Amino acid sequence: MTLPHYKWSAASLAAAIRENRITSQEVVQAHLDRISSVNKTVNAVTVTLEEQALRQAQDADRQVAQGAPIGPFHGVPVTLKENFDVVGTATTHGVVGLRDAFPKDDAPVVGFLKQAGAIPIGRTNLPDYGARWHTDNDLWGATLNPWDPDRTPGGSSGGEAAAIATGMSPLGIGNDMGGSLRHPAHCCGIAALKPSLGRISQTATAMFTGPPLFYSQMAAVNGPMARHVGDLRLALRVMSQSDPGDPLWTPALDPSVDVGHPIRVALTTDPAGHGVNRDVEQGVRKAADVLADAGYEIEEIDPPSVEESGLVLERIANTEFVSYLPAMLEGMSGASGTILKRIIDDFEPDLATYMTAIGDRHRIARAWSLFMVKFPLVLGPISTMQPFHVGYDLEGPDELNRFVRSIRLTEICNLLGLPSVAVPVQMANGLPQAVQVIGPRFHEELCLSAAEAIEQHQGVITPIDPVGLASPA
Repeated sequence: MTLPHYKWSAASLAAAIRENRITSQEVVQAHLDRISSVNKTVNAVTVTLEEQALRQAQDADRQVAQGAPIGPFHGVPVTLKENFDVVGTATTHGVVGLRDAFPKDDAPVVGFLKQAGAIPIGRTNLPDYGARWHTDNDLWGATLNPWDPDRTPGGSSGGEAAAIATGMSPLGIGNDMGGSLRHPAHCCGIAALKPSLGRISQTATAMFTGPPLFYSQMAAVNGPMARHVGDLRLALRVMSQSDPGDPLWTPALDPSVDVGHPIRVALTTDPAGHGVNRDVEQGVRKAADVLADAGYEIEEIDPPSVEESGLVLERIANTEFVSYLPAMLEGMSGASGTILKRIIDDFEPDLATYMTAIGDRHRIARAWSLFMVKFPLVLGPISTMQPFHVGYDLEGPDELNRFVRSIRLTEICNLLGLPSVAVPVQMANGLPQAVQVIGPRFHEELCLSAAEAIEQHQGVITPIDPVGLASPA
């Protein structure tokens, strides 16, 4: 029996449209129907672009019929997080006061996807300004985890992850400055690529005219999300085109450096030493067993300075954060404001501490570079916790700090500009469990190949029909 179109991978849809086995109009309509069917349960898609998407699908089919040149995502529907500029829709950042903030131009990565033939069909939810690891705001409300509505779908790309996990989209884009691609992938059971710093244009919106501060320059990246690792690889090729407006963009090709064979993988289950959930640890070890069977050489060893890196990150980011917190709090929801204020509670910015932390970042980066000569890949958890219960991050500073400590390995990739691929590995107590594969800068293909080996053995666990709303207490 043929699978419904909303269950196909983006690459499979593109091939079938290109070969005239299905039409873009059929595919786009199938995904619009899926949004109509399931979005009311999870609230992941904020705006549906039905009329223009069907018009573009008709044009896409006409181009196929005429034998015109077509791109790698020709006729394929995609969804886009609401902090990317997309002409014709507002870049709201999940903030009520920005509901009418319509951009003049597409963000570069949005333009690259359109040039490749992709058809935007909807915008997806996020927390206010992307500043929370749970997706909720006063403009659109909360996105629910399709596996369990009492658990977080993650943040800040939680709407995108939930949309892909439920078949409303085969491919989307989000961003990551502290796990915002990989944490939602972990929570919703999909794949995501956090690229190396400079590999993909960092520009998401032209709304903020001031230059980004140091930590944003070093840590923030845009990247693809999908159900299949192969779709991430294809999206990387499309999205990594030149952006003259991003001075950090690098014309990097996949490195041809010999990393040795078998490829050595450092396995870490509790990288910061704060404890790890049993199911999370089992998932990481399962992924290690799969890679060992695939010919990788696994050694259990913690990479350097993971806990210290989190403290260095906080000293840099919080010093800068204090300067623009008052402006951010204007118009934000109370919940997100509470999180932001707690992050810098009792933090006193100090120039000497800030400068020392920037130097410490370089020292840690050098240690990791040397470590990865011996271990080109690091396999570990995205969070040492399972997806937290909704509201956990608001319960108090201890709970928030416990979660932040759980993602130390995830955040070190942002601090050092390293690529990382999130990939599901198993289910545990009704929740998906994902792991991440981290590589040296610009070695995305090394990470993708390992993640694909895990995926081929363990299977793809989405799309799913979302679990219904929790019963009233």
